[in-house]
Amino acid sequence: MRDDEKFEIIRALDLLPHISGASWAMLWFRINGIKNPSKDEFREKTVEYFSKIVPLLESFEGKKEFDDINHYMKNRFEEEKKLIISGENKEVEKRYQRYLDYG
Repeated sequence: MRDDEKFEIIRALDLLPHISGASWAMLWFRINGIKNPSKDEFREKTVEYFSKIVPLLESFEGKKEFDDINHYMKNRFEEEKKLIISGENKEVEKRYQRYLDYG
């Protein structure tokens, strides 16, 4: 598969962990009045909300011509979850610190 064929999904999976995952996690903690969640709590909640994109990732299943991109999306999605949980997604870590500072 060429890079230009997966460009948009690469961009989406670069942004969605901190845009959908961490932003929604921040909202959840704020509404529940939790001012100092642990890093692990924040990361787990981020993965929970990030995982809500699974139906989008599955939207091309069952079509042979999408096999390559489906495989790429599933692997990349799992890799992003691991990066979040391990604290290696720098954007999610920035969001966590921002929440502690301003939440």
